[in-house]
Amino acid sequence: MVSCSLRLAILPELIHGARTHRPINEPPRFFSIVVESKEKKRRRKASLPLSDPEVVRWNKTVTEYMRHGRCDAARHLFDRMPRRTIVSWNIMLSGYLSNSRYSAALRIFDTMPRRDVVSWNTMINGHVRHGNLDAARRMFKEMPHRDTVSWNIMISAYSHNGQVEQAKEMFDHAPVKDSVSWNGLLAAYVQNGRFEDAEKLFESNSCWDIVSWNAMLSGFVQRKRLADARLLFERLPEKDIVSWNAMISGYAQNGNMIEAKHFFVESPSKDVFTWTAMLSGYAQNGMLDEARMVFDEMPERNIVSWNAMISAYVQHRKMVEAEELFNVMPCRNISSWNTMVTGYGQAGMIDEARRIFDKMEDRDAISWSAMIAGYTQSGRGEDALHLFIEMVRNGARMNRSSFTCLFSTCADIAVLECGMQVHGRLVKAGYGLGCFVGNALLAMYFKCGSIDEAYIAFCEISQKDVVTWNTMIAGYARHGFGDKALEVFDLMRKAGTKPDEVTMVGVLSACSHTGLVNKGIDFFHSMHQDFGLKPRAEHYTCLIDLLGRAGRLAEAKSLMKDLPFQPDATMWGALLGASRIHHDTDLGKKSAEKIFELEPDNAGMYVLLSNLYASSGSWAEVGKLRVMMRDKVGDTVHPEKAKIYAFLEELDLKMKKAGYVPSTKLVLHDVEEEEKEHMLKYHSEKFAVAYGILNMTPTRPIRVIKNLRRLPANSGVSKGNLGNEKDGSRWRVQVVCLSHSCLILSSVEMGRGRRGGEQL
Repeated sequence: MVSCSLRLAILPELIHGARTHRPINEPPRFFSIVVESKEKKRRRKASLPLSDPEVVRWNKTVTEYMRHGRCDAARHLFDRMPRRTIVSWNIMLSGYLSNSRYSAALRIFDTMPRRDVVSWNTMINGHVRHGNLDAARRMFKEMPHRDTVSWNIMISAYSHNGQVEQAKEMFDHAPVKDSVSWNGLLAAYVQNGRFEDAEKLFESNSCWDIVSWNAMLSGFVQRKRLADARLLFERLPEKDIVSWNAMISGYAQNGNMIEAKHFFVESPSKDVFTWTAMLSGYAQNGMLDEARMVFDEMPERNIVSWNAMISAYVQHRKMVEAEELFNVMPCRNISSWNTMVTGYGQAGMIDEARRIFDKMEDRDAISWSAMIAGYTQSGRGEDALHLFIEMVRNGARMNRSSFTCLFSTCADIAVLECGMQVHGRLVKAGYGLGCFVGNALLAMYFKCGSIDEAYIAFCEISQKDVVTWNTMIAGYARHGFGDKALEVFDLMRKAGTKPDEVTMVGVLSACSHTGLVNKGIDFFHSMHQDFGLKPRAEHYTCLIDLLGRAGRLAEAKSLMKDLPFQPDATMWGALLGASRIHHDTDLGKKSAEKIFELEPDNAGMYVLLSNLYASSGSWAEVGKLRVMMRDKVGDTVHPEKAKIYAFLEELDLKMKKAGYVPSTKLVLHDVEEEEKEHMLKYHSEKFAVAYGILNMTPTRPIRVIKNLRRLPANSGVSKGNLGNEKDGSRWRVQVVCLSHSCLILSSVEMGRGRRGGEQL
C-alpha cells in the first residue's frame, strides 16, 4: 500500500496537469508575454512540472517499485529518466521514507534542484518518524512557505513525543486550522494523560468530525470510564465501525465480556479488528478456549489476529501451543517473532528464546530488548551484556526498554563501569530520564554503591513517580544514610506524591539504621491514619528489626506474639540478628529453630547463630553448626589460591611495618591468638581485594560484593586506598555488603580512579 506522502507526491501531476508549483496560500501569478531566447525558453520549460504522459508513466513505475520495497530498482529507473519533474523527486523522497531508508531520503532532499511545500512536509514528517524531532523543528523553521499540513505535522510530532505545551503553541500559532489541526491537539491531550484538557477542548467546539468523537471515546475507554464512554457513544451523531470497536475493546479490556459480546452482536458491521478485539478480550480474561473459538470462526484473519492468538498462549505460558500456531502462520512479521522470544524468555526457557532469536532475519529494538531481558530475568547477566555488545556492533537502535534491561543487569552483577557506559549511550541516544528508565538507572547506581551518581541521576529525572522516590529512600536507607532517606521522604510529601507500602518499608528501615526508634514507631502507627495504608508483613518485620537493634527485645518479642498473622522466616531472622547484637543466646536459639523449620536451607541464618554461640563461648555448638552448614552449602577452592595467598603474605608484612595491629577479639573461633591473626590475614574480604589487585589495572576501583556484613577488624584495611611502594600505583577499594540478597548498610564513598600519588 502506498503511503499518504507517496500518493500526495504523484497526485498533482496526474490530476491537475501542468501548473506552476507554488505555496498553497500564494495567489496565482499572471505573466506578460515577452520575447525570450530559445535557450532561456528551453531552461524555463525544463524547470516546470509537465503533464507529459511519458513522465507520468515513469513516475507511476517508480511509485510501484517503491510500493513493493524495491528501492534500488526505483533509484535505477529514476536515474534513467530523460526528464524529471518535482513530483518525480517527491516520489523518491517519500518512497525512501516509506521504506525506512532515512539516510537515502536525506541525500535526495539535499540534491533536489527545487523543492515545493510537499517536499518540505515529506522530509519533516520523515524526521519525525525517525525520532529526530530536533531536525524536524529546525527544518520547519527553515521552510520558505508553510501550509496547514506543515503546522499539523509539527502538532502531531510534539504530541507523539509527549511535549503537549509545544503542540498547543503550534496550534495557537497556526494561521489556518482545519479539522486535522483540532484533532491533533485533541489527540495530544488524550494520548498524554491530560484528559481534563481534552474534555474542555471537546466541549468548546461543536463541529467535530467522527475522528474526534472516536478519539474522545477511546480516551474514556483507556481511563476505564466506561459509563462516560457509553454516554458519549449514545450522543454520537453517527457511529462508524471504529466507534463500535472502541466500545467492544473497552468492555473486553475491563473484564466485562458480557457487555463486550452484546456490542459485538449489535454491531451492524464487523471487520477483522472487531473479531480481534473479542479474541484479545477473552485471552486477557483467561478464557483461552473462547479466544480460540473466536479465532477459528473469524471469516478472515490478518497478521494482527494471528499475533493476538499467539500472544494469548504466550501470556498463559502455553509455549507449545504458541509455537504450533507460529509454525503454521501464512506470514510472519517482526512482532510475531518478538512475541515468541518474549514468551520463551518470560517462561524461563532462555535457550528456546535464543533459538528463535537466532532464526530472525530482521531484528528491531524490541527483539534485542526481549532477548536481553530474558537473560537478565534468568540470572545470566554476562550473557545479557555480551548480547548488548553484539547489538551495538550490529548498529541496532536501542529503545528505552533496552536501556532499562541493561541497567537492571548491571545492577544484578554490580558492574558499575558497564552501567556508566550504558548511561553514556542513553545520553547520546537523546533519551531523557523519564520515570521508567530513570528509575532503573537510579537503582543501578545504588546497588553498585555509587551514592553520588545516584543522587545526580535523581535530580535529572524531571517527572518523579512514586517508584523514583521509593528507590531513593530505600537506597539511602540500605547504605546507612537514614537521615538522608528521611529528608527525601519529606521532599516526597511536599511534592504531593502519596507514599505507598514500599515507601513506608524504606522509611522504617531508615529509622532502624539511624536509631530513630520512637520516630519509627510513630511512622508505623500513623501509616493508616496519614496515608490510608494497612501495615503488612514487611512493615512488621521493619518494626521488629527497629526494636531489636535498639535492645528493646522484650517489646520485639511481644510484637511477635501479637501479630495478626503467623511470623515468617524474615521476622525471625530480624529477631535472631538482634539476639546476636545483644548476646541473648536463648532468644537467638529459639529464633533460629523457627527459621530452620521454615527455611532449612538458609545458610545465612546458620552463620548468624554460629556467631551468636561463639560470642558466648559455646564452642561445641559452634562446631556442630559449622558441620551442618558445610553439609548444606559445601566448599570450593579458588583456582588462583596459591598466588593470592602469596600476595597476602607480602601485604601483611608491609602493613605490620606500617604499624597495623589486627583486632583478634572479633574472630569468633576457639583458637589461639596466633591462629586468629592467621584467620584475619586470609579473611574473605582481603582475599577478594587481593584478587582484584592482581587482576585489575591500577587506578581502577575495586568493588567487593558480599552477602554478610563486614568485620570491623578489616574495615581499617579495606576502606580507602591501597598503594604500591614500587611504582606508586593505587587502588580505590569499595565494599558493598549484601544481606538476604539485598544490598544494605555498608559502603565506602566511591571516588574516580586517579593517577598514583594523588589524594582520593
